[in-house]
Amino acid sequence: MATQNTITVSLPQLAKMIDYSLLHPTMTDDDIRAGLKIAPGTSSPRTLKVAEATAAAQAGGAEIDMVVNIGKVLGGDWEYVSDEMRRVNEAVTEHQAILRVIFENDYLQPEHIARLCEICTQLGVAFVKTSTGYGFVRQPDGSYNYKGAIVRDLKLMRAKSGKKIQVKAAGGVRTLDDLLHVMSLGVTRTGATATVAILEDAKKRGIGKEPMQVSFKPMKEEGEAGGY
Repeated sequence: MATQNTITVSLPQLAKMIDYSLLHPTMTDDDIRAGLKIAPGTSSPRTLKVAEATAAAQAGGAEIDMVVNIGKVLGGDWEYVSDEMRRVNEAVTEHQAILRVIFENDYLQPEHIARLCEICTQLGVAFVKTSTGYGFVRQPDGSYNYKGAIVRDLKLMRAKSGKKIQVKAAGGVRTLDDLLHVMSLGVTRTGATATVAILEDAKKRGIGKEPMQVSFKPMKEEGEAGGY
């Protein structure tokens, strides 16, 4: 029998926790009119990232995503990485927005993730985020895929980030059980395309407006390759 864990939660809590992802290239203007998501590329120059983040905040964006320069992280250029995050964070907070820093964990080792969390804590960014959901890595069979948010990394990010820093799990949270599990780890936000299915499953299990104790099947510690 599969191991079952429990968490106390309400339907409004679940709905509030999910960022409903509208990122597919076939999305029309009507599909994405409800919100605009700006995510500067990982290797863009610092000045460009700052300019894009500033423009997004000035346009009314309340939460701005940036991806760390993965090459600089892997190369150990922590001064560059820290300075880039500082500049972007200052740019968005100046316009009353908050910054979510994406690590793209599939490319990184635990020591990289831990160091990034420490830098984000020092700078006072609002969120640390596992991935974009599109950080594909070549697999042993030659295919390209990614894991996104895995239990091991989420535990590490929560442990190495300050209490005021929120953790977002992006990629890999596809079911209600997955959502409940990451919530139990201290994750406060997720990205998911299966939002409707997750909330419908919650209703079927009797989760309503009032908090209640719910059982869930834990995710695998190392995760599984898949999509958003």
